This record gives sequence, C-alpha cells and structure tokens, in this order.
Amino acid sequence: MKRALLAAAAAGAALAAGAQPVGYRLDPTHSFVHFEVMHFGTATLRGRFGPLDGVAALDRSAQRGEVSLTIPTRIVSTGLPVLDSRLRQGDLFASEAYPEAYFVARNFVFEGDALREVRGEFTLRGISRPLALRATSFSCAVHPIVKRDWCGGDFEAELRRSDFGMSFGLPLVADRVRLLVQVEAIRDQ
Repeated sequence: MKRALLAAAAAGAALAAGAQPVGYRLDPTHSFVHFEVMHFGTATLRGRFGPLDGVAALDRSAQRGEVSLTIPTRIVSTGLPVLDSRLRQGDLFASEAYPEAYFVARNFVFEGDALREVRGEFTLRGISRPLALRATSFSCAVHPIVKRDWCGGDFEAELRRSDFGMSFGLPLVADRVRLLVQVEAIRDQ
C-alpha cells in the first residue's frame, strides 16, 4: 500500500511539474534581422543584420518559452558599402561603441497551439525598450538532415529609431522602422 501511495504521489508530482522546456540554438545560416525605413518619402530603404547568435527554450505544451538574441550592428548590409559604413557611425547605429543589439524575452503568447507573439526587451545603443515580435509563421518539426527537433519562423515588429537616440535625418528619413526577423533553431544535443 505504501508503495502504491508513493508511486501515485510521484506520478502526481511529475504531472504537476509539466513538461520541461526544450533548449535550442539559432542556426546562423538562417537567422537574420531585416529592416525597412521610408527614405525621403519616396522609397523604402532596406537592409539586414546578421547572422544572429542566440538561444531559446520552448515548452509548447505549457505554452511558455524564453529567447535571447544577439544582433551584430557592425554587420549591417544594404547592398551599398558606403551606406553600410554611414549606418555604423556614431549618430546612427554607433557600431564601434555598441557592436551588438539584444532582444531578450520571456513572454510568449499562444492562440490555441499557435505561437502568435513574443514580448520582451530590445536594447540598441545601450537603450532598452519593450518590443513585441508578432509571428507571421512559426512551426516545429524534425530537421531532415540533422534528425533533431527544429523550429523556425518569421516575426515582425515596429519601432521608432528616435527612441534609441537615432534622430539623424529626421524627418527626411522616417522615424518608424519595420523589423522582419527570420529565425531557425535546432534542438541542443
């Protein structure tokens, strides 16, 4: 009888604890931050940062997770080297003083089984602000080559660059910046 009670108590404790989060590492060949900003009211200037470095933990059954991304501001590419160099200067990304930006989040929002949003804090130029990344797509499967769990998705967000001390060119270059984040991550071994 004691053994049965102990077994029942152990099973109950295991159920109460729930599933453990699964750890993932970003795949740098498929993880980038793209940005878009209106230039002189005529056309959209586009560029990207990356590859990204980062880790995530995801517990899909408990609908919770956390993520930590490092975005290299010194690796910015618009397709025009002279513009890339200008963007790294002190009045814009200040890449020498702040070679990396960060996104850290622990608030995952699900709708049913679907991940809809990741809410956290974005730090750029040493200034931190709340940021919500809305999922436009997200899924997990077994990676066909490495045969491990694999998750990835596309996310979007908007921010005002002036909130991070980047007011150069206003209003000719818009304050509103659209972010498009693509990530893929493979389960840690």
